[in-house]
Amino acid sequence: MNLNTIAAQMYTLREFTKTPEGLREAFRKVKEIGYKAVQVSGIGPIDPQLVKEYADENGLAICATHVPWNRMVNDLETLAAEHKLWNCKYIGLGSLPAEYQTSQEGYRSFVRQATDIARTLKEKHGLQFIYHNHDFEFERFDGVTGMDVLINESDAEVLGFELDLYWVQAGGGSPVNWVRKVEGRMQVVHLKDMAIVERKPTFAEIGEGNMNYPDIIEACRETGVEWYVVEQDVCRRDPFESLAISLNYLKKLV
Repeated sequence: MNLNTIAAQMYTLREFTKTPEGLREAFRKVKEIGYKAVQVSGIGPIDPQLVKEYADENGLAICATHVPWNRMVNDLETLAAEHKLWNCKYIGLGSLPAEYQTSQEGYRSFVRQATDIARTLKEKHGLQFIYHNHDFEFERFDGVTGMDVLINESDAEVLGFELDLYWVQAGGGSPVNWVRKVEGRMQVVHLKDMAIVERKPTFAEIGEGNMNYPDIIEACRETGVEWYVVEQDVCRRDPFESLAISLNYLKKLV
């Protein structure tokens, strides 16, 4: 990890990026905070060419995305063209569609479809499919978690991961152990912290919660993570301030 490989997840700023003008201003503020890269997710319906122009004018790399599953299934060629325009290798799925979440066979069905899509992206377009988890993947079906199915029954050559380490923790997993489980299959990781507020787990800026981030970052380094993406689903202060607090903490670990 270095300052050039720490990115801001634009989903954190989704309330500010619904229009082209809002996205442009958000990119400007993200750069001003000190980020050199962004993940494009949760923005409004904005022309991909404008997204590219606004990122370029602020010197921001687009390191990864989250895109809807139905576009992966029905609009893959257009998606691939957008990612090539953005010089963005990592095309992410932000969540498992609900219809696959309720059984081991559901996960297996998803894995079969996702692996085919991932193979096309890699072999035809030179792009990498990455899967982003929440906590529900840690539900057990006959003793096997959904995450186990995703990892063990998918093709490691084409299907990668973008572990969200808050959600790993929320699912009862060890972030460090899971980073090591996907070694070689995770080039992009999602970082956020977990605090306890009024006896409930709560999203927090990195360094403001209780997760062991020195050990987490070390595991990410040792397993070849390329991009460290700061995300906070819900902020208890201005989201730009939250992104700044997280970045300032991560600078201490560079």
